Amino acid sequence: MIPPGETIGILGGGQLGRMLAMAAAQLGYRCHIFAPEPDSIAAEVCAAFTCAAWEDTDALARFASDCAVITYEFENVPVAPLAALGATPILPHPRALETGQDRLTEKTFVTTLGGRTAPFAPVDLSNPESPEDLAAAIARVGAPGILKTRRDGYDGKGQWRLGASGDTSPVDLAGLDLPAKPLIYEGLVRFSAEFSVILARGAAKNGANGDIRFWDSPLNEHEGGILARSSLPAPPEVLAQVAEARTLAQKVAEALDYVGVLTCEFFATKDGPVFNEIAPRVHNSGHWTIEGAITSQFENHIRAICGLPLGDTALIVKGVEMRNIIGADQTGPKTGKWAAEDWDKILSDPANHLHLYGKAASRPGRKMGHVTRLTLG
Repeated sequence: MIPPGETIGILGGGQLGRMLAMAAAQLGYRCHIFAPEPDSIAAEVCAAFTCAAWEDTDALARFASDCAVITYEFENVPVAPLAALGATPILPHPRALETGQDRLTEKTFVTTLGGRTAPFAPVDLSNPESPEDLAAAIARVGAPGILKTRRDGYDGKGQWRLGASGDTSPVDLAGLDLPAKPLIYEGLVRFSAEFSVILARGAAKNGANGDIRFWDSPLNEHEGGILARSSLPAPPEVLAQVAEARTLAQKVAEALDYVGVLTCEFFATKDGPVFNEIAPRVHNSGHWTIEGAITSQFENHIRAICGLPLGDTALIVKGVEMRNIIGADQTGPKTGKWAAEDWDKILSDPANHLHLYGKAASRPGRKMGHVTRLTLG
C-alpha cells in the first residue's frame, strides 16, 4: 500500500488528470503532473509540474524520482520513453497503453478473447500498393464502412466514412485526402444504442485475481463524433446486453493484469454487444460517478493504484445525466468573457452540478466542462 502523503505521478495534463488529482487530494496524496503543454489545467491543482517533451528521458527520470507510483490520464502517451521512469511502478501497466493505442492491435486482442467486433481489415497507406490495399479491404469487409487512423484519433478525428447505406456501387476513392500511414477499415455496425462498461480493478494478491467493481452502464449519445450525453438508468436494449459486455470487459482487464479504471465501449445490436474500443483510463462517460455513485471513478482509480480497498460503485440516485459542455468560438473563464448568465441558469436548478475545467480558450469541439443532473426520489 502507498500511504497518504506520498506523491502520485500523472502523465498528461488535461481535465482527467485534474479530476484524478482532486480525488487524490481527498485521500491525502500530493500529485505531480508531467506534460509537454505549458498551460496544463491539471497542474493548477497539483503540488508539482514538469513541463517537458515525452522524449526528454532526463526529465522523465527526475519526475519518477519524486513519485511513489505513476499513472496516466490519456492513452496517447508514447510508450518507448517510459523506460526512463525506471523502477517506479506505472499503473495500469504500459501494455494497456500499447493495446489501446493501436486500433488494429486492440481489435485483434479482443477477438482472441472471444469478443465480437465490427469486421475489420488493415490498410497501410504508407505502402505504394495502398490503393489496391484499400480496395481489397473494402471488398473483404463491405461498404459502407469507416476508415480510421490506427493511432491518435479520438472524438471523431482521423475518420472517413466510405460508401452510403444501401449503395451497392463501388466506393469512389477519388479525391480522398488520406494520410500516408497505417489505417484500419471497419464495416459499419447497425446498432440501437451505444454504452460503456466502466470497471475498477485492484492489484492481484497472493495468487488471486484483483478485486473488480463495475459501475452501472450509461447510455451514451454522440454528436459529431463527440460524446454529448451519458444517462442512467440505461434503456432496456442496453440493460439486456450489459452482463455479456461485462464478461468481456473483465476478460480484457484480467488478460492485461490491469490495475485502475478501465472503460470498454460497446454497441447494442440485435446479435448482442459489439465491442468498439478500449480506453485504458478514467472516461468521459463515467463523469456522472462524481455525484451519482457511492465512489467515483476517479477515487477508485487512485485507490486501485495505491493498493487501497476499492469503494462501492452503486448508483445512489434514481437517475443521473451528464452533459458535456462543448466549446464554440468564444473566450474562456480566465478572461471573464464567458456568458455568466449561462452558469447562473444551470446552477439555479439545485439538481445540477457544474464542472468547469479552467481551459482558457474555447474552440469548436473542445470539452470545456460538464454538467451532471441528478434525479432524486
